[in-house]
Amino acid sequence: METRYANHPDDSKKYDTEELRKHYLQEKIFEKDQISLTYSHVDRIIFGGAMPVEEKLSLEAAEELRADYFLERREMGAINVGGSGVIILDGKKYQLDKYEGIYVGMGTKEIQFVSLDKNNPAKFYINSVPAHTSYPTVKIDRNKAVIADLGTQENMNKRTIYKFIHPEVCESCQLSMGVTMLKEGSGWNSMPCHTHERRMEVYFYFDLPEDQRVFHLMGQAQETRHIVMANEQAVISPSWSIHAGIGTSNYTFIWGMCGENKTFDDMDNLATKDLK
Repeated sequence: METRYANHPDDSKKYDTEELRKHYLQEKIFEKDQISLTYSHVDRIIFGGAMPVEEKLSLEAAEELRADYFLERREMGAINVGGSGVIILDGKKYQLDKYEGIYVGMGTKEIQFVSLDKNNPAKFYINSVPAHTSYPTVKIDRNKAVIADLGTQENMNKRTIYKFIHPEVCESCQLSMGVTMLKEGSGWNSMPCHTHERRMEVYFYFDLPEDQRVFHLMGQAQETRHIVMANEQAVISPSWSIHAGIGTSNYTFIWGMCGENKTFDDMDNLATKDLK
């Protein structure tokens, strides 16, 4: 497990390209027959991926957690972005096809991942955050999600949001998680942009052609920066930072949030004309 430390927004103003990428970007989410995780000290979120190909993978408690098992004091969400797979929770099997997800409550001891076809392996994208109580495990597909269509073709931001781990779908302590799909011909996400001081967020971009890129915008409104991102990469967004992006092609991304509340619309909106 890799560790990323929190920092002050004034520090980020001084970062060059490599320093921004070092502190906020995670370039490798999926590796064959591995569970690759990053522990961020921003609200203590853990994010990453499990990609079983030849082997069944078990999620163990890393040394950083000092716990008997991974979800001893945590809850977790997982969304499959690859071929069909199965997540096994204390012996109970849940099949997840592409774009299907699951909420896993605190106290689940045994977590395993397996692909149904090694030639088209599952890719389980994971978010985990501290929890204070245990809520039931819930499998979530796109039909069960809260769906919202936003944006316009004129503004190049026509998109559909699927809220998977959300108060209208299932209970969680503080984790929120969902999928946003941009329509063909659209490239902007989360624009006009916002911050939410009460929550941090991690974006994971996927379904992006290998020769295309997303220019992810971050920083404070008067001190914006950008990070160029490729397919299947993730970026940390502290509560003080905007988080928006423009792609050279349409794409899909998973957003995961944690912090003070779970109110999706609790945003501090910013006018595009005020950005610098």
